[in-house]
Amino acid sequence: MSRTAYSRGGGAPAPHALELHDVTKRHGHGDAAVTALDRVTMRVPRATFTAVMGPSGSGKSTLLHCAAGLDRPTSGSVVLDGRDLRGMDETALTRLRRDRMGFVFQSFNLVPTLTVEQNVTLPLEFAGRRADRRRVRELLARLGLGDRTGHRPAELSGGQQQRVAIARALLSEPAVVFADEPTGALDTKVAREVLTILREAVSLTGQTIVMVTHDPVAASYADTVVFFADGRIADSMARPHAAAVAERMARLSEPAPSARTAGTGLLHRTGDPR
Repeated sequence: MSRTAYSRGGGAPAPHALELHDVTKRHGHGDAAVTALDRVTMRVPRATFTAVMGPSGSGKSTLLHCAAGLDRPTSGSVVLDGRDLRGMDETALTRLRRDRMGFVFQSFNLVPTLTVEQNVTLPLEFAGRRADRRRVRELLARLGLGDRTGHRPAELSGGQQQRVAIARALLSEPAVVFADEPTGALDTKVAREVLTILREAVSLTGQTIVMVTHDPVAASYADTVVFFADGRIADSMARPHAAAVAERMARLSEPAPSARTAGTGLLHRTGDPR
């Protein structure tokens, strides 16, 4: 069962896989500057599933990019697996992403000339690490791909390709898996299968997942939904249900003068996964 609390105060935090402290991200300069993230503070404990939602332009994708070191904040700090990203050069960030982060995208990003098994082990090979072939095959079997290890992406369905991408993200046992609209290209049935796999990665193996999504049903698989509006955390929901998430999103999408005054410096804390 999950428990979530948001607070402006401190307190003794549980071990966190990801922390953002007063993170601001601006694009452009002067009068043309746009604030994509506005002093966001957010903590994601290990072994939890967090969904990030918000209207278009709310800052949710920028959050993911800054959290994964793909973009640098204008100010504030990001700490992933206990490591502050501020002092890292691009080489160190690349190494950290390779070793301690996993990524699942809407577009799968598989290499078409490689087999399923080769796609899954590719990041380890780039890192100069030898993959445990038995563990690879066990992971693929658990994801329903045991009879597809020698197939290439073009021989797989969309759902199977996304499972390959998930296996690739999980193989190195990263501190955090970042998922960006992972079900956006899938039909409803297959999307639910993929979300169940992500849910089980948290509940059964203790993985930490941060997922950006626009889909209330997808968000309902998470322990916690964090809602963004105008670059700030506007709200949160523990143990979410799709209907309640959809209703909250509808309210956030309505023009509201007070939207920019809500959610500054919120503390995200989640307990054990469901």
